Amino acid sequence: MLKPITLLFTLLLPFLVLAQEPVGIIPQPVNEQRHKGSFTIDSHTSIYLENRQKELKPAAKFLAVRIKEISGYQLPIKKRKGKAITLAIESIDGIGEEGYKLEVNPSAIHIRANSYAGIVYGIQSVLQMLPAMRTNAVLQVPAMTIMDYPRFAWRGMHLDVSRHFFSAESVKQYIDLMATYKLNTFHWHLVDDTGWRIEIKKYPKLTKVGAWRVDHTDKPWTDRPQAKLGEEATYGGYYTKEQIKDIVAYAAERNVTVVPEIEMPGHVASAIAAYPHLSCGQEPQLPLTGGDYTNMASSYCPGNEEVFTFLEGVLDEVVELFPSQYVHIGGDEVDKSSWKRCPKCQARMKAEGLENVEELQSYFIKRMENYLLTKNRRIVGWDEILEGGLAPQATVMSWRGESGGIAAAKMGHDVVMTPGSPVYFDHYQAGPEGEPLAIGGFNTLKKVYDYEPIPTELNEQEAMHVLGVQANVWTEYIPTASHLEYMVLPRMLALAEVGWSPKENRDWDNFNQRLQSQFRVFDQKGLTYSKGNFTVDIKPSSEGGALKVSLFTEAMHGEVYYTLDGSDPSTQSILYEQPIQMDSSVVLKAVTVVKGNVMGLKPAEQSFSMHKAVGRDVQYEHPASIHYAADGPNSLTDGVRGRHAVGKYWHGFSRKDLIATIDLGETKTISNITLGCLQHYRDWIFMPSSVRFEVSTDGKNFKEAKTVKNTVPLNEKKATIHDFRVDFPVQKVRYVRVTARHLSSIPEGHNGAGQPAWLFADEIIVR
Repeated sequence: MLKPITLLFTLLLPFLVLAQEPVGIIPQPVNEQRHKGSFTIDSHTSIYLENRQKELKPAAKFLAVRIKEISGYQLPIKKRKGKAITLAIESIDGIGEEGYKLEVNPSAIHIRANSYAGIVYGIQSVLQMLPAMRTNAVLQVPAMTIMDYPRFAWRGMHLDVSRHFFSAESVKQYIDLMATYKLNTFHWHLVDDTGWRIEIKKYPKLTKVGAWRVDHTDKPWTDRPQAKLGEEATYGGYYTKEQIKDIVAYAAERNVTVVPEIEMPGHVASAIAAYPHLSCGQEPQLPLTGGDYTNMASSYCPGNEEVFTFLEGVLDEVVELFPSQYVHIGGDEVDKSSWKRCPKCQARMKAEGLENVEELQSYFIKRMENYLLTKNRRIVGWDEILEGGLAPQATVMSWRGESGGIAAAKMGHDVVMTPGSPVYFDHYQAGPEGEPLAIGGFNTLKKVYDYEPIPTELNEQEAMHVLGVQANVWTEYIPTASHLEYMVLPRMLALAEVGWSPKENRDWDNFNQRLQSQFRVFDQKGLTYSKGNFTVDIKPSSEGGALKVSLFTEAMHGEVYYTLDGSDPSTQSILYEQPIQMDSSVVLKAVTVVKGNVMGLKPAEQSFSMHKAVGRDVQYEHPASIHYAADGPNSLTDGVRGRHAVGKYWHGFSRKDLIATIDLGETKTISNITLGCLQHYRDWIFMPSSVRFEVSTDGKNFKEAKTVKNTVPLNEKKATIHDFRVDFPVQKVRYVRVTARHLSSIPEGHNGAGQPAWLFADEIIVR
């Protein structure tokens, strides 16, 4: 017989389990506790504003509208208590400006916060526990207590509407998605080469001419021909001032700040199409259409005083529309070649004591910052604004990796982390087999979720300059609203948790479980989203000549099966259970299996090349670019052959030769050495002009084995991997040195002609 206390515990056990069950909110709250029971929203429920009624009324209306949409109930906003959802702004320690406290019991819901923002976020947490669409189900909110606040102040999503135009309604839907998951900054990329999207009354040609281009949407972005004067420009659009005001107000109701980006001094072919005198050459042209931009002017002339008059006029109207503290001024990828030839630019440089065109760009940015400061606004720009000297109060968006953000934070400037890997959502998230065509890259849901915005290189004081994190969506390959949804869902939810939840609270498996209910929401709303990345992640690690390979799948409840003979795996192949030790050269293929079904269209595949340098340290005379560091300094001796994906396994070098020396650890007998290189014409990556191979017994005195010249045509536009190999009589050596000469100048006919080329190398194979 059970003792009374044991019997009581047994009877209470279901309620104790319920109390510990998570509520499934994304992003994960700082602290949440479940209690017995629930609050039912019905026709007798009202919304009660405990204080500051005028300030809270927009939030109350937002809540009332959403409840009516999903239930038909019209919740009155009353000034008396009863069965109510109570909203109150008060002083609460420890939760900051955007935090909130949510208390739900069977008779009431209380949302309390220090500001309007916190009230909105408390409402969003309640809404996540209700049906997503109109239903006759009982609306029940589980009894709970939540104390919640964000980790970072800047939790952003970017949207490029220049390359492809999206309706005002689509922009609102995008903001709705952001607000649902407590993202608070909408970076609206309104101006670029391919279209000017904001109405400026003072300069009507910006939208009459600059907002329209020749329609080439039937062709992939990079295959589009350059438009010619006289061709009919029919694709495009812009937002009127009234539309922008409406969108800004819509966002503010949901505590989303809209930060406009008005590009300068580059990426402005659309403005130059409207007003050619703003460029150095001052020749007529059209907005860019995609494809080859070789002969198109895409930068303002900083030697022309009229440019600054023009931009000040533009910004006067911009700041009237956007109450944001920040205005984004771009500053990235500026083509400065015309500045070097322009008499006005050269005269400006001489008058201002500027030594090069980088300093001329800095002059331009600082001048625009000073003007915006007179409007009580601050500039934010891409990390290129560091070049030539950073404007005194500028905030930097670090997109070319984290190096720009690290440098800016160490200088005492605020930073938003938005590196291409992993938070460019125009990159593939799965496949790429079976996925819509994308610009490249591979940023999976888990890669986004695992991102840590504060680099280890920053100390505690420097880290305080990291305002937060943002994902960017460039739309070269995203022409429709449904395609846009697919590219951001569900990665937007992972980003939201990175920006909001405490680092120690983040757990991939827990997030994946909570994500399943959001998938049902997407289905109910008819949203287009990625069902998941089923490509197995193949992760090699080498040390001391030993090579091991780990396999991982993001799929919930997924298993991994693999083969080592090059055949396609099935459920009859080897089940992965622990890291695989490689003792010979093999082709590994792996698939994800969920509930007995092989997922994905194509197995993940990786070739492993065992040789005498595997796991050995590599010493570089010039380090690889921090933007293309692969898996670290020993990536050239990890046994892994690089493939056509630019961002994986390849070490990149710019303006410097690859000079790498390997200590084999002991004297070994060898007869050939190979260096693999990549040519990727579109991305300015070219074969080295030649590769010299040398050997040594003491690491000091090297003798040349052979120099191999490049045989791949420089105009070969198809991605090409080529092995530079030398064979020689068997000899005993301990050290190997490989020197690959970078192409100093990109050849004519390329849109980067005259600029230094990138050199990409993968494995140095010694046999």
